[in-house]
Amino acid sequence: MWNSPGDEDFSLSTHFEKYQCKEHAPAVSTKVLRDLPYPVIQSCDLRGNPEKSCDASEFLEWLGAVTSKIECNNEASNFLSTFCCPEPSSVMEKAYLCTVTGFLLPEKICKLLEQLCHYFDEPKFAQWTSLTVHGFADSPVSWGSAEHGFHKGGENFYNFVVFKNQDYWLQMAVGSHDGCPP
Repeated sequence: MWNSPGDEDFSLSTHFEKYQCKEHAPAVSTKVLRDLPYPVIQSCDLRGNPEKSCDASEFLEWLGAVTSKIECNNEASNFLSTFCCPEPSSVMEKAYLCTVTGFLLPEKICKLLEQLCHYFDEPKFAQWTSLTVHGFADSPVSWGSAEHGFHKGGENFYNFVVFKNQDYWLQMAVGSHDGCPP
């Protein structure tokens, strides 16, 4: 459905009825990751303290490797990557990776973020949870109403790391030829 303010009965399919259009539901996939090395992070330490926490950029790089299914064990037999988990690190017995692919309205993303914040309402061993949103590489708009320079880079994403104490990190990325986020 097309969400148009003040017009709740407007449907994208009725707008384009002379074309063959159909609505697609987002695809959801989940995976359980076992014995996952992960960097130790603390909400108050964005820049990282070598004894206590890795910094936010190292964490984001690690998260991208995990999401892309890149092994982070730095073994010589792993010819795709010699990336290793930033220090200090620990091992997570079990982690859940959920991927939603499709066009999601900002309201749905806000709802997902709210649900992640409520994850800690019950006592948990986990210290943080994360939500990453990628824009389409060929999207005509990056942030706000700025034209997206995808021919020159294509970066267009943001990531929330929500901590047990309800602090959070927000990391945003745009290409060098894009407008800056608000």
